[in-house]
Amino acid sequence: MTHDEVEILLVEDNPADVELALIALRAHKLANTIHIARDGAEALDFLFGQGSRSNYGSITPKVVLLDLKLPKVDGLEVLKAIRNDARTELIPVVVLTSSKEQRDLVDSYKLGVNSYIQKPVDFNQFQETIRQLGLYWLVVNEVPQPAESPPIR
Repeated sequence: MTHDEVEILLVEDNPADVELALIALRAHKLANTIHIARDGAEALDFLFGQGSRSNYGSITPKVVLLDLKLPKVDGLEVLKAIRNDARTELIPVVVLTSSKEQRDLVDSYKLGVNSYIQKPVDFNQFQETIRQLGLYWLVVNEVPQPAESPPIR
């Protein structure tokens, strides 16, 4: 399996939320390949080949599920980096957060998020939310192809 086949990049630092999302996506057979980034820096490494990654620009998930309150690099900074790079600017990004702050909602949309969803606290509602997200973003939604990476000189 190549990195080009990654369907979801889940950026989430809460192990319980990661597990719930994986259970819901797999139970409904909505994603074959899910990459987990447990902080904002790891998400940027995955997308842009920074740090320990040597596959710069070769990974294009179909959708990014992004928490906002992350260690190292916060979710809004990750979103800004995604939108400011021609290779990733068209990737759908869904903020999936427990934040109830209006400022986070407004800032996310100003930075170009495709959808903003507050995580339900109820287990069954959380699972249903993830199922609907996966169904829409992986099955129903049409995404344009990203720009080609410029050659490295």
